[in-house]
Amino acid sequence: MMDIRTIREQAAQFQAAADGKKIAVSIEELLETDMRRRELAGQAEQLRARRNRRTQDIGAKIAAGKQDEAQAAKEQMRLDRDELAGIEAELDTVLQRYQHLMERVPNLVSPDTPTGRSDADNVELGRTGQIPQFDFKARDHVELGELHGLFDMERGVKVAGSRSYFLKGDGLKLQRAVQQLALDFLDERGFTAMDVPLMVRTKAMQGTGFFPAGQDQAYRIEGEDAWLVGTSEVPLIAYFADETLDVAEPIRVAGISTCFRSEVGSAGRDVRGLYRVHQFAKVEQVVICRGEAEESERLLQEITRNAEDLLDLLELPYRKVAVCIGDMSQKNYKQYDIETWMPSRNAYGETHSASNVGDFQARRAGLRYRDADGKPRFCHTLNNTAVAVPRLLIPLLENHQREDGSIYLPPALRPYMGGREMLATAVTDTE
Repeated sequence: MMDIRTIREQAAQFQAAADGKKIAVSIEELLETDMRRRELAGQAEQLRARRNRRTQDIGAKIAAGKQDEAQAAKEQMRLDRDELAGIEAELDTVLQRYQHLMERVPNLVSPDTPTGRSDADNVELGRTGQIPQFDFKARDHVELGELHGLFDMERGVKVAGSRSYFLKGDGLKLQRAVQQLALDFLDERGFTAMDVPLMVRTKAMQGTGFFPAGQDQAYRIEGEDAWLVGTSEVPLIAYFADETLDVAEPIRVAGISTCFRSEVGSAGRDVRGLYRVHQFAKVEQVVICRGEAEESERLLQEITRNAEDLLDLLELPYRKVAVCIGDMSQKNYKQYDIETWMPSRNAYGETHSASNVGDFQARRAGLRYRDADGKPRFCHTLNNTAVAVPRLLIPLLENHQREDGSIYLPPALRPYMGGREMLATAVTDTE
């Protein structure tokens, strides 16, 4: 959670951030609750101190044979105890409300974050690559998948319900090729790859800032304190929780995981194909560094560049946008999205999201380091998608299709696809 002292000093800025991110929290109520919390805590402390003094005084009076005075002191001590019990009960209620409000206070946003209410207000920063101009009737990724036997949406729905699918044959090989390319690429850039738990405790979701706001997007394991992760960012940050870290050099980790999201609120949107599904896979970049704005900004540019370089290797056209405050989550301080051209949508679609979270997660999860003076400080954390599949298969298939239905494979993928240059042979599914 954010530092309450900082919230007191910058109350208007925090309320503006909450309003901009559409988070229903009153900073004024929080500060009033905080004041009452401190008042009650002070009163309770005074009563405890007085109780301790009375206890010593009663013992002294008994030892001196002053039984009447000792009895009167005991009666006064009983009244103090009753008063303390009332104060502690109110304090417990106030603390619960204080915790509730603090958990909903958002991170502030960077000065260069655009204003706006939705992704329509994100600001384009640049485009890379050429949008293909087909001189034939282009197929979408669903048609290409059926032609090559890459996935089966119908049976996915039969087995698991809406937004489900089976990857098979070259579809599975292509997904694994993209993932392995990303892992090898990040390995060369100093990232340690990690295969992470797919289930985490509530504390991990809260510590990374995905709860309470995002609880409706997560799947819970009934009867257990366990949730399916929507990104390996959660277990990767939780891996370092409550530790004092050596961040003389930034910690760079790359998590590979299956991910799960309920997609609450997306009914009727993107129902065809692989764009919005309940289960997907990601290679995620997570970086932990010193709590210095200049360093975390530099690393934000670095991890964003990593994603762009991977898209360049896949020869895909994309654009980078600065995400506006209205499209940002509670935890993010500054965010870029990378959107890759998807011919079937005749538009760019989000495939990557890079975020500088500042010390928001570090405070909640307890990630500290010692500065040059030996003083403990909170780290900064950052994250960015390296690849998310099967969504990235959409532009990969659609942009690289040929008139005969074959699909060009960029040289970067060929070592992972048996040296093939094309997906050229259509596969007929058999019952």
